[in-house]
Amino acid sequence: MSPNAVIPSHRKPRRSASSRALRAGVTGGIITLAVTGASMPAGAAEKPVSETQEMPTITSALATSLAKSADTAQQMALDYERQAAQDTATAEATEAATKAKDEADKKAAAEKKAEEARKAEEKKKEEAAQQRASRSSERTSLRSLAATSDDSPVTGATGSTSSLVGFLRAQLGKSYVLGASGPSAYDCSSLVQAAYRTIGIDLPRTSQPQSTAGTQVGLDNLQVGDILYWGSAGSAYHVGVYVGNGNFIGAQNSSTGIVERPLSYSQPTGAVRVL
Repeated sequence: MSPNAVIPSHRKPRRSASSRALRAGVTGGIITLAVTGASMPAGAAEKPVSETQEMPTITSALATSLAKSADTAQQMALDYERQAAQDTATAEATEAATKAKDEADKKAAAEKKAEEARKAEEKKKEEAAQQRASRSSERTSLRSLAATSDDSPVTGATGSTSSLVGFLRAQLGKSYVLGASGPSAYDCSSLVQAAYRTIGIDLPRTSQPQSTAGTQVGLDNLQVGDILYWGSAGSAYHVGVYVGNGNFIGAQNSSTGIVERPLSYSQPTGAVRVL
């Protein structure tokens, strides 16, 4: 081989190097990276690659924006909690009002039912009293009834009592109507009141005060014109007038009307003397 021969080099030629720099920034909340470089000639000596990286910087505007977002989220959470509390309170108030109304309705219905029951019981007692005062079952024989004549003289009657008894006998056969005051129909107390009015004596309208309108007398010491009553004095439920000979006249009930009957027909409780 020639001493001057050129031996080719197996060494690869150097490529042009680049100097690169890494830059970072924040754009619209997104981190961006940029690589920049400068070409170097092939024969230039290689220099170490200088790479730089800049981290995003939190600026005042970004911090303010983030703070506002946090405040908004917190306010929304508070509003939600407040609305939920209001909804719960409203539901509880509605439930309480409904319950109170139901209880009030039940109480009113119970009171109405009790009042109706009380009225029904009072009516029942009144009807029973009328039935007791005017028993339809005759407890006297036809013989005792025949022995008493409507036209028989009144023993021990004075002028006033004769007028009283005369008026009462003139009403025999007329109808009994509760609350009626004549002249075609009477109830027990209105008949007694009308009879005494004919002789100038005013009596109370109902049987209760009539049973205490005069002096209390025993049933074994009756005189013509004495007011007979059934029930307690002051709370009597029926009245009639003693007309002598062991008989009385009274407006008994709607079945019998105004009749004359012996005391044994319906034994009175007591009597008062007005004349």
